[in-house]
Amino acid sequence: MNAAARPTLRRGVRLAYDRTRQRHVVLFPEGVLVLNDTAAAVLRHCDGDTDLDGIVGALRSRYDGVVAEDVRAVLDRLAERGVVTWT
Repeated sequence: MNAAARPTLRRGVRLAYDRTRQRHVVLFPEGVLVLNDTAAAVLRHCDGDTDLDGIVGALRSRYDGVVAEDVRAVLDRLAERGVVTWT
């Protein structure tokens, strides 16, 4: 994966807010993944149009201390779980 790669949610996966848990979750055919705030912030930008650099830039405009390698690590873990795919 390079900085120009564009992450998107895998087909059948959706980001939602669970009022009971008061957390963002990812719903997919295999189950539910409860997200921490960092993962939820990253996934909000995974639209298939925004590349990794764009996601990092968007997060930096809102949060202090965003490190590109950390964002990439979050996306790598989500890709391993079958939540994110790269275009």
